[in-house]
Amino acid sequence: MTQELAIEAKALVKQFDGFRAVDGVDLAVPAGAIYGVLGPNGAGKTTTLRMLLGIIDPDSGERKVLGNRQPLRAANRIGYLPEERGLYPTMQAREAIAFMGALRGLKLGEARERADRLLAEHGLAEAARKPIRTLSKGMAQTVQILGTIVHQPRLIVLDEPFSGLDAINQERLEVMIRAQVDTGATVLFSTHVIAHAERLCERIAIIVGGRVRFEGSVAEARGRLQAQVTLVTRRTEGGWRAALPADARCENGAWIFPLPENGIEPLLARLIEGEAGIEALSIERPGLHDAFVEIVGEAAAQGIRKEPEPE
Repeated sequence: MTQELAIEAKALVKQFDGFRAVDGVDLAVPAGAIYGVLGPNGAGKTTTLRMLLGIIDPDSGERKVLGNRQPLRAANRIGYLPEERGLYPTMQAREAIAFMGALRGLKLGEARERADRLLAEHGLAEAARKPIRTLSKGMAQTVQILGTIVHQPRLIVLDEPFSGLDAINQERLEVMIRAQVDTGATVLFSTHVIAHAERLCERIAIIVGGRVRFEGSVAEARGRLQAQVTLVTRRTEGGWRAALPADARCENGAWIFPLPENGIEPLLARLIEGEAGIEALSIERPGLHDAFVEIVGEAAAQGIRKEPEPE
């Protein structure tokens, strides 16, 4: 059975003054999933999102969003948080959210009721009638995110949504994203921070230089690298060493080597038989950051962060 797609893009191309910002991007975003577009700044992520939303048109290629080949026809079912944040500084938080809801087809009275409810649910009830300029950066960004979801969109597109948020607000945003998917929405977000994608995403696309270098599940990306074994023994010499893989290396008293294809059990049996005296043994699965570097190379991964910048 073919899975329903919320977004499908084929061979998208966009040039600016002769420069190909996006060079043949294919994407397939399953309905009801959390899908991440990963890449360094300047990789073409924002341009790709804007083409998918119909903000700009591709020079060539096809896109289909919520069943529409003209994305703007589905605008009232889409919530979009652009990378460039912007709220009217003198507008009250409640009115800012209601205003964004009205732009997506809500009646103003209903939009205000939803705004009050959302603000209360996210611990900002006291800020409802405060001007945006009086709120902290994190609170103001939360208000804009609530304005993105106030009309209960079926597709939520977030461009670098974690940028500028402290650790607490980043965690709250992750919770909000999961909650939206629980209601049946699809979330597509771009990021240059691996940790968010690794925690949230079911599928990812890695874009570098305007091209998709990988598309698939997080597990598939991580599966491109073997797990690493770290072994510490009481004995340093003996016949048991012949059991170690040929590419095992010793670092600071520990043997490190890729997990054998036939698993760890045969090796363990030989180590025990050889009385190696196992003190510690761990198997570490490769992370998404390691997979990213493997896929695109060290140079292309320079603009990617494994974890958010500390506040």
